[in-house]
Amino acid sequence: MRSLIFYIFLFITIITFASCKDTAKKVDGTTSKQRTITDTIKNTEKEVLKDEQEKAFELTEDNAIDFFFNYEKTLKSNKVKITTNLGSFTIELFDNVPYHRANFIYLTEKGYFNYTQFHRVVKNFIIQGGNSDDAKTGKKRTDIGRYLLPPDTRKGHKHHRGTVSMPSSELDNPHMLASPFEFFIVVTDPGSYHLDDEYTPFGRVIEGMNVVDKINNVPVEKGDWPLQNIYIEKAEVLE
Repeated sequence: MRSLIFYIFLFITIITFASCKDTAKKVDGTTSKQRTITDTIKNTEKEVLKDEQEKAFELTEDNAIDFFFNYEKTLKSNKVKITTNLGSFTIELFDNVPYHRANFIYLTEKGYFNYTQFHRVVKNFIIQGGNSDDAKTGKKRTDIGRYLLPPDTRKGHKHHRGTVSMPSSELDNPHMLASPFEFFIVVTDPGSYHLDDEYTPFGRVIEGMNVVDKINNVPVEKGDWPLQNIYIEKAEVLE
């Protein structure tokens, strides 16, 4: 009888120990899963917060120069491809015009130029892009911020054919501060050098100049606005 009791007690002990061990494993497993879920939630919250901060950030006259000074240091590329409904061309940006280079890449990365237009075409002179009569373009400008860039005309760059330069603002602007959302490309052969002391060349077309010429040859109406809308379908930074 005692032996039977002993074996029953031993059997219960083994079952209990095994159950405790399984429970411990289950608890450990649940804890690990909870920890993974918690980490995922934290990482997601950080990403959402970062996105909200980036969306809330606006460039102003007070912070634009400092922002582009630091942003330019992070850049690893100096080429931008512009795809239009008449073809594509590639721009190489000058390294020694840092604010204008940084501004152009920043706007490209933000998707600003997408679906804007070449809204001004002056025969045998320039094509000018980065604007549109679409309300969405105005909203994109508002979201990015309101600022101008100082001219940088003493870096040795000339307005040769294919040069990409930045027009001055249409506002009361005695110092010829640049309008950061627009750019123009010289088509004059060999160039339009009377612009050298007034506007800032910040790049040049290195591929697809035939497309630039094609845009320059479209019929225009009063105010040099093309009769056929010339859209920038996509602007992208090339690695």
